Amino acid sequence: MNFPLYIAKRYILSNSKNNAINIINRIASLGIIVGAMALFVVLSVFSGLKVFSLSFTNDIDPDLKISSTLGKSFLISPNQESQIKKIDGLVSYTKIIEERVLFTFDGKQEVTYLKGVDSNFSTVNAIKTKIFNGQWLNPDTYQVVVGYGISQKFSMGLLDFNNHLEVLVPKPGKGAIENPEQAFNKTDLIPVGIYAISEDLDSKYVFADLGLAQELLEYKNNQVSGIEIKTKADADESAITEQLQTIFNNKITVKNRAQLNESLYKMLNTENIAVYLIFTLVIVVALFNLIGALIMMILDKKGNLKTLFNLGTEIKDLRKIFLLQGTLLSVFGGIIGLTLGIIIVLLQEHFQLVMITPTLAYPVIFSLENVLIVMGTIVTLGFIASLIASSRVSKKLLE
Repeated sequence: MNFPLYIAKRYILSNSKNNAINIINRIASLGIIVGAMALFVVLSVFSGLKVFSLSFTNDIDPDLKISSTLGKSFLISPNQESQIKKIDGLVSYTKIIEERVLFTFDGKQEVTYLKGVDSNFSTVNAIKTKIFNGQWLNPDTYQVVVGYGISQKFSMGLLDFNNHLEVLVPKPGKGAIENPEQAFNKTDLIPVGIYAISEDLDSKYVFADLGLAQELLEYKNNQVSGIEIKTKADADESAITEQLQTIFNNKITVKNRAQLNESLYKMLNTENIAVYLIFTLVIVVALFNLIGALIMMILDKKGNLKTLFNLGTEIKDLRKIFLLQGTLLSVFGGIIGLTLGIIIVLLQEHFQLVMITPTLAYPVIFSLENVLIVMGTIVTLGFIASLIASSRVSKKLLE
């Protein structure tokens, strides 16, 4: 057996004659356990909050979205559509048109996005599951589905035949407008459904039929502003993107869900890193207790160390004893803390012990990645702390 490891384990398992040193050792061990537990629980909470925050956009954002690099819209031919259908890993796709337009209702006005969608839209996005009231629109009609936020701003109900929801879209062209009445394409719409996702999204879109949007914007039948794609769970996004670029002669931009919500992902990741660093700092402070405990142990075992040194043990091996002792304490403390943290997270995940609202539990997610991050952090910092403490062993100390 490795001699320094054998001595290090003996020192861990045996109590010192000095009761103060035993208390310091217990405090150091407790600090590591609590630090590991707290770091794991907090990382699990932020993982849950990240998934919870992204769930709102996932309901309305596709796996991949195609847009033009040369303008607001592009043309798609029947041949290109047939090639898209043959792409491996693609489940379905839908053609869309998005444009900011003016809506009026009962003397109130609101500028927001008109989103024209075809009959495949509900197979690409889970929008139907978010219908708060009414139903999803039928194709080739003047029906629309509005957000809960818009319906609140307009104080608007469904199938209100006394007041009409009107859309006004600026006519394409150049030059000065001589007659404001002729500067817009406008029509009356029939709200048949209200969706509810999140505060921001509920005021962003009014869904209409693709043909109606093309008519208002004076687009051609094969002219769209985007194509949204649903892929298989194990699909290769990069391979699909390459095939799409080939089909459209590299005149399009393809973005995945993370790229469509780049600012949101950056904010969530930044928050996660900030919390990790803050709790790592807490662990660093707790490991000062470990350094102090090891130094006290070195001073307490000074007589034993001197005997071992006189018997021929090298200084580097004596230092290794306390390096291993501190590292082992960190490993054992990390394992115990992680075990407690995992129990807390699993209890919250399955039994919803802590609630945000009466119907919404605080979101947490058990992740093997978080386990490895916490264990790696504890062991690394524990090793550094033990290295600092073990460097106190020297010939001068033993003389």
